[in-house]
Amino acid sequence: MKILVTGGCGFIGSHVVDAYIQKGYEVVVVDNLSTGKKENLNAKARLYITDIGSEEMKKIFYRENPDVVNHHAAQISVPLSVKDAFYDAEININGTLRLLELSRQYGIQKFIFASTGGAIYGEASEIPTDETYYPQPASPYAISKFAAEKYILFYHDYHSIPSIILRYSNVYGPRQIPHGEAGVVAIFTEKLLGEEEATLYHFPEEPRGMIRDYCYVADIAQANLMATEKEITGIFNIGTGKGTHTYDLYKTILNLIRKKGRSHAALFDEPRRGIARPGDIHASILNVQKAEDMLGWKALTDLTTGIAETIAWYMKE
Repeated sequence: MKILVTGGCGFIGSHVVDAYIQKGYEVVVVDNLSTGKKENLNAKARLYITDIGSEEMKKIFYRENPDVVNHHAAQISVPLSVKDAFYDAEININGTLRLLELSRQYGIQKFIFASTGGAIYGEASEIPTDETYYPQPASPYAISKFAAEKYILFYHDYHSIPSIILRYSNVYGPRQIPHGEAGVVAIFTEKLLGEEEATLYHFPEEPRGMIRDYCYVADIAQANLMATEKEITGIFNIGTGKGTHTYDLYKTILNLIRKKGRSHAALFDEPRRGIARPGDIHASILNVQKAEDMLGWKALTDLTTGIAETIAWYMKE
């Protein structure tokens, strides 16, 4: 089986590529390297450096004729989407639509989409939130992801392209850049290792910060593998089902860095405080029972273990 992975040099996409190649699949990567890095790319994958909306994509589909499209290329920053909603929509909506049209033309067997459970539900009244809860996106980023989902479902129903939408919680781990929904893990880690003060953004009534469902990237990669191999379609939340306050996340990272012998971290017992930014929501925790029941997937990495692995990677790099 040949799989085309967009954004395959990025944080999550590169781990997905690794999981595919480990299982023996042939992988083609499309990445414009705006946030992805060549050094993230698995040596056994073929790379095309281009935008997903470029005319070059037609040639790539013709030349490679993939069986599966796994779409991870995206504009991932909520604050940036608030500042420039047009740019966000051009990548996340129009880019997805162009891929869907090429997938239709070339008879793709399955279209897998990396969506957001961490942002798409907005300020949900039901927490943990399951897939039946109607999204209330609170930022252009979340709106664009929801719109892309709707186009995917249309192509699934009208053009018979089997599709799986994976709504990720806040993903963290090695290779992460300090941007996007879960960028706080990378930001805290980089700041503390670099002997700098980190900022904890929060709502005035919540000094411990916002609550998020943090899922380790290796578990996310396994969810993509199962979504590829299972003969099912639909929308699936992918997360841990557990919430963590941003302050507790900071303390976990701080304590693990201290255990690594970085004594300077003692200078930063407390983070700097900042008021929540436009697009931020109070709490996001995903109900992931559907993924466990239908995909056979479950997050296996606890937060402390995942953070320790992440810190070790940053110290090595």
